[in-house]
Amino acid sequence: MSDNITVRGFVATEIRSSTTPGGVPTASFRLGSAERRYDRAANAWVDGNINWFTVQGYRQLAGNMGCSIKKGQRVVVVGKLKMRSWEKDGRIYHDAEIDADAVGHDLKWGTANFIRNSGNPQAADGYGPANGDRSGSSGGVGDGSDEDREEGDEADEDPAAAGIFLDDAGDELQLDPETGELTGAAA
Repeated sequence: MSDNITVRGFVATEIRSSTTPGGVPTASFRLGSAERRYDRAANAWVDGNINWFTVQGYRQLAGNMGCSIKKGQRVVVVGKLKMRSWEKDGRIYHDAEIDADAVGHDLKWGTANFIRNSGNPQAADGYGPANGDRSGSSGGVGDGSDEDREEGDEADEDPAAAGIFLDDAGDELQLDPETGELTGAAA
């Protein structure tokens, strides 16, 4: 049985970023997914129940969530559903967690400007040229693969962590750490 789900909703909390004891970056937020239905008697759309989820992302996704997602925005989350329960003071509590594979803005509610990370995060996710995605790097010379590294270069260096991104033309752009905006990018 697969517990993969896709949920549309709104970001209800600020993004919480941290690092595991093993050094893996993580980010999480609370997601509210409200049921909307048309009430013919009132001749209007009304809100129904709200389902609450804790969305958890790791590694590259965690960094991208921290830079891109803000409280109040509408998002789409794809991941694995995990149900937790615990007891405290005689009461049983439940939490629905989504171990996110992908998080993105819900374009039904607005527009977004996608900026691809430099490097090759697709390799760990199963996407990329070898898996039918022609938008990734070719795995050849000059793409940051291990074949391009000089002896002594750090293999674990993450350009996104350093605030370096590629625009659609393949040019490198630097992220301003104070404003979170790209330096030299047209508005």
